[in-house]
Amino acid sequence: MTIGGLGLDVHQRPADRERVARAIRQRVGMVFQTFNLFPHQTVLQNLIEAPVQVLGLPRGEAEERARTLLDRVGMLHRLDAYPRQLSGGQQQRVAIARALAMEPRVMLFDEPTSALDPRMTAEVLSVIADLAGGGGWTMVIATHAMSFARRVSDVIHVFDAGRIVESGSPHQIFEEPGHEATRGLLAEVHAA
Repeated sequence: MTIGGLGLDVHQRPADRERVARAIRQRVGMVFQTFNLFPHQTVLQNLIEAPVQVLGLPRGEAEERARTLLDRVGMLHRLDAYPRQLSGGQQQRVAIARALAMEPRVMLFDEPTSALDPRMTAEVLSVIADLAGGGGWTMVIATHAMSFARRVSDVIHVFDAGRIVESGSPHQIFEEPGHEATRGLLAEVHAA
């Protein structure tokens, strides 16, 4: 089995597994529900840690990349702040910039707005939508924000009991759902 667009076969001989795992970690960015920023580091330090330590980027180049990304997510003005000094939405935008600092080919978002209030949710979804419009990478977003998923997705996968039960375009999923689980999910969304 290969990881889409990465050209890596995950079924390697035991001797090759660590090399493949390292290559995947270097090419896949992850944004967690709960931010997972290093609390003892400033925003800038959070962004440069992995590019310097993992990619071997010179500190100056990593800082330049970090400043560009922080500007892109609207957080350049907080580069000297610590995570505890930021709102949840601000922390999540920093977490997005931190993942992008590794220049991934695939971005994974695990319920990126579940820990946020409605205003912060809108801010973070706006940043992700901007990224979706011009990133040149694959984004996989686990979300219950159905209107957002409809707006930014090329393909939507509906899960039930841990399995994909239906996949299709946003139009197909929202206008012509074929699976009972999809229809039930959409009914719950419309009822809320």
